[in-house]
Amino acid sequence: MAKKILIIDDEEMLRSLLKTRLENAGYKTQSATDGKAGLELARKEIPNLIILDIMMPVLDGYQFCLITQNDERLRKIPIIMLTGMNEPVDKITGKAFGAVEYITKPFDSVKLVESVNRLLAV
Repeated sequence: MAKKILIIDDEEMLRSLLKTRLENAGYKTQSATDGKAGLELARKEIPNLIILDIMMPVLDGYQFCLITQNDERLRKIPIIMLTGMNEPVDKITGKAFGAVEYITKPFDSVKLVESVNRLLAV
C-alpha cells in the first residue's frame, strides 16, 4: 500500500506540483490550504509524512508543529518544512519546533522526493 503524504501549503500551484511529483514517485497525497485544515486532515488520516509551509493563514506552520508535538497520534510523523523563509534563524526555529527537514523555496523537486524517500525508507 502506498504511503500517505499530507501537503499543507496555501499556494495552489505548489500543492499541485508536489502532488504530481510525489504521486509519480508512488506516494498517495492529500493536501490542505492552511494549518487548521491540515491538522484536521492529519488527525483523520494519520499520514506517514507531512510537508508543511510556515507562513499560512488561520494556523501557521510553527503553531501546527506545536500542536502535533503534543498529540500522541501525530508526534512521530516526520515533518518537512518547505518554506520561503530562508534565514539561518528560520531553519533553527523550524527544527526546534519539530521539523526533521527544512527546505527553502525555490527548491529542487528531485531532492525533495529523495528526502521523502529517505525519511520513509523506501
